[in-house]
Amino acid sequence: MIQQLTDRYKRIRTERFLAQTYQYSYAFVGMGQHSLTNLYPVLHYLGVPLKYICVTSERKARLIERKFPHTKATTSLDTILNDDDVKGIFVSASPSAHFSIASQILKSGKSLFIEKPPCQTLEELDTLIDLQRIYGSPVVMVGLQKRYAPAVQILQKRLRKEHLISYDFHYLTGAYPEGDALLDLFIHPLDLVTFLFGSPEIIACQQVANKSYILMLRHPHIVGTLELSTAYTWTTAEESLKVCTSRGIYRLSQMEELTFEPKPSTIFGIPIEKIRKYNTTIEYLYGRNNFTPTLSNNPIYSQGYFSELSAFVEAVEDHKTSFVMPLDSIRDAFALIKDIKSPKEKDFRRSLF
Repeated sequence: MIQQLTDRYKRIRTERFLAQTYQYSYAFVGMGQHSLTNLYPVLHYLGVPLKYICVTSERKARLIERKFPHTKATTSLDTILNDDDVKGIFVSASPSAHFSIASQILKSGKSLFIEKPPCQTLEELDTLIDLQRIYGSPVVMVGLQKRYAPAVQILQKRLRKEHLISYDFHYLTGAYPEGDALLDLFIHPLDLVTFLFGSPEIIACQQVANKSYILMLRHPHIVGTLELSTAYTWTTAEESLKVCTSRGIYRLSQMEELTFEPKPSTIFGIPIEKIRKYNTTIEYLYGRNNFTPTLSNNPIYSQGYFSELSAFVEAVEDHKTSFVMPLDSIRDAFALIKDIKSPKEKDFRRSLF
C-alpha cells in the first residue's frame, strides 16, 4: 500500500511538471556568464520555447546555432521585434546597453524581462516607465531576484505582523573594477530594504573607501544601517541582514538561512535573563538542504532566479501569478543611488533626533 501511494505521488508530480507548457514564443538578448549560469538553465528546465537568441557578434551567433540547433541566432534586435510570434523578451546584456534595448522593446509593445540595472539613472527609469504606459507593453519586469528568494518571502510575511525597531545590513564583496558598484552590486541591498521596509530617507551617508559606503536610512516604521563595500573579498563575500523587532531578532544569511530568536520576557521592565538562567531558543524558518539535490535545494532556486523567471513567463502566458516586479517598484532604489552619488544640499550627517 505504501509503495503504491509513493508511486502514485511520484507519477502525479511528474505528469504535473510535463503538463506545464507554454503557448507563446520568446527571445533572449545577451549571452554572458551570468545568463549562462543563472538564467538559461531555468528557462531550459521550465521548457520555455526560445525562438531567438540575439548577440552582437556574428561569430557568436554561428556558435549558438551549433550549440542550440532549435534556436535561431541573430545579431538584429529588429528581427525579433518584427516577429509577431514572440510575445516576451529576456534581456541580460551589458548594463550600459540596457536602456536602449529596453526602450526599443517597450515601443514594440512586447513583454520585457530585463536584468538589473535596467538603465543608468532615475531619469532614464522614468522614461522607461512612460514608454510602458504609452505603448502598452503587457508585462514588464526587472530582474532583482532577491525579492523572489524563499527566505525573503518568508521574512516579509513575518515582518508584516511585527513591531519593527531597527535593522543592520552588510553587503561585502571584493574589488569590482569592471563596472559601477552602486548600480551593478549595491542595487541589490538597496532594493531589498525598500521592498521589506518601504520608502527610505537617507539620514547619514559616508563614503569610507573607494566604492564603499556606510548608510543610515529611515523608513516609515524602522531605522536601519547598511555597510556596502567592495573592500573585502569575493572568496568570503557576505550578505547578511539582522532585523530587531519587539518580539525578537530575525537573521538572514546569504539568502540561504533565515532564523528567529525570541527575546526573553521582562517583569516590570526587568529582563528575566538577569534574574535566572535563560536558555536561548532559535527557530529555523528557512534553510537550504545541501544533502538532497532537489530543485528547492538548488542555489538558483534559493537565490530567487527560478521564481522570478517563472513569474514572468506565467504572467506573459496570462496565468495567475502572485508577484511580478514592475519598473516603478524600483524607483526608491534608484532615488537612493542618485542621492548617494549626488548628495542634496541638506547635511546627511545631521542627528537622527
